[in-house]
Amino acid sequence: MSLPVLEMPEDLNDQKQEQNMSTASNSVMQASPYAESASINAALYRGEERTARKPERAESSFLDTIVGRRGSLRHILSQVEAVADTNTTVLITGETGTGKEVIARAIHELSPRRNRNLVKVNCAAMPAGLLESELFGHERGAFTGAINSRVGRFALADRGTLFLDEIGDMPLELQPKLLRVLQEREFEAVGSTRTTRVDVRVVAATNQDLKRMAQDREFRDDLYYRLNIFPIYLPPLRERKADIPELVEYFIQQFAASMDKSIESIPQETMRALVRHHWPGNIRELQNYIARGVILSNDGVFEPAPLESYEQSEPEISNPTLEDKIRREILAACQRANWKLGGPRGAAARLGLKRTTLFYKMKRLGIAPPADHSQD
Repeated sequence: MSLPVLEMPEDLNDQKQEQNMSTASNSVMQASPYAESASINAALYRGEERTARKPERAESSFLDTIVGRRGSLRHILSQVEAVADTNTTVLITGETGTGKEVIARAIHELSPRRNRNLVKVNCAAMPAGLLESELFGHERGAFTGAINSRVGRFALADRGTLFLDEIGDMPLELQPKLLRVLQEREFEAVGSTRTTRVDVRVVAATNQDLKRMAQDREFRDDLYYRLNIFPIYLPPLRERKADIPELVEYFIQQFAASMDKSIESIPQETMRALVRHHWPGNIRELQNYIARGVILSNDGVFEPAPLESYEQSEPEISNPTLEDKIRREILAACQRANWKLGGPRGAAARLGLKRTTLFYKMKRLGIAPPADHSQD
């Protein structure tokens, strides 16, 4: 399966803005075609099938391309259809690797804004000062190193959709400015006194418990309630076992085609083992496992490496919070990787995270390696 590439926005009103977009333009995702991070997008979205749909059914055809539409996911997609036509802010929650970005894309695709830009910002990927500039832009000379003006992501998303991923990692000092944009639809770029008005639909996502963070004063409660107007929860793959066979077959076809292999059968015992597995890394972990399995398979039979058994790293907690689940999964991944964080076999790769992001989450959750291990 060939994945589309991110393209430059086609219709900024001011030609000068096009010259000043800088790296912000790299996160603009055109309405069609589309690819998010290859791991999750490939799991839930058959992008190449969209051209076979009838143009007059473009809105519903996007949902038709999502792999695994049974059980709880069917209810989630009905929520997506219900909210997409509105301008309501949406908060998508769920563990890492469950496909939150795909749901954000579906909301945009089914909305009246689908012909405008969908712009993505990862709030955990940059410090507060840089994040403010990325969101709202800055004027030349606003700070050391600002040799040119930059158009922010809110301006790029005008009349479109802005996807704020990892919103729980947004610094507290920046949250009032985001709240103002959500309420007043206006902002000032860094170093500017000119107020800019925008029409942006915001979709936010997090794998953290924002309500608990607000209670602990780690996240502004007024911003939490403003984001939580329409919450959508994505269940982990272990609670969607009925979807696993379809996902497995789709991944095998995808990777076999890309590797010029022919895989015609999946042993029943192999499929049963895949369905029974806990999959702490969710769809991203399943995809990586299938990719390795396709590499190892020959003679038309899918023969993956033995599944690593999921070890419960902490005693079961009754009614665990989302943070409890994340902590257990990070611990389990670290233990299986012998507390090596980086590298292709490290805990970060197993969880589908960047090493720096994993390190930050471990520090936040108070997870430290045993004394006889170092964080490589």
